[in-house]
Amino acid sequence: MDEPGAAHGFTSVDSQTRPGDWVTVLDRVAAEPFYAAYKRRLRELLRPTAGELFLEVGAGTGDAARALRARWNAEVVALDSSLTMAARARTRGLARAVVADGHRLPFGADRFDGAWADRVLQHVADPDRVLDELLRVIRPGGRIALADPDYDTQVLDIDDRELARRVLRFRADVLLRNGTLAHRQAGLLAARGLHDLTVEARTLVVRDPSAVDNVMGLRTWAHTAAARGHVDPADADRFVALYDDAVRTGRFTYAVTFFLTAATLPE
Repeated sequence: MDEPGAAHGFTSVDSQTRPGDWVTVLDRVAAEPFYAAYKRRLRELLRPTAGELFLEVGAGTGDAARALRARWNAEVVALDSSLTMAARARTRGLARAVVADGHRLPFGADRFDGAWADRVLQHVADPDRVLDELLRVIRPGGRIALADPDYDTQVLDIDDRELARRVLRFRADVLLRNGTLAHRQAGLLAARGLHDLTVEARTLVVRDPSAVDNVMGLRTWAHTAAARGHVDPADADRFVALYDDAVRTGRFTYAVTFFLTAATLPE
């Protein structure tokens, strides 16, 4: 999950001054039609059936897990590294909410009929290990589904294309641990012997800048880059001025593509 102004998303949500604010961020995202649609499709890619058991890693408030349970009458374990998120998931009716690290899942092998991770691998320290852990706990013939934005696909229309590219590259290469991993997830699964691979692309196009700022903090990225020595402070000021001008004149456009990747484990 993207977060405004911080480097690695929800890996440190409980250490924030007001961790409960992240619940508000997730609720705001879940209410956006783009996010609701792709999240629904990601659950469909698991091909759930009644009575099966699924795992969501990085489940946040557990809303997606509850949605899968309600639609398919399946059981779901929601795992998150945050005590704040797991507690909220329980208060929303998801009894099977677990606090744990995705690098070391507290389950035996072949435990689940399927598992998914939504906007998680972009943030983790070792995505290969998290992926291997997910595959370890899924039974033979089970399904895995992954979703992440790929920040190699970003575009932003302001009146200095080179400056826009520098700031967007900072987002892709520095502000996130694995900001350009999403388009390579199918290859990672294929290399591990999975089959029935599918990749779907969904592009988020934002014309309302408040939607981006409230969730991703795009307007702050240049000053964050300047604070870390990647952009000159004067260029950061100019980026904000150009950003505001694009908003004022109605030309503001930001886009990034999400990749939804799913596959079946060998029998």
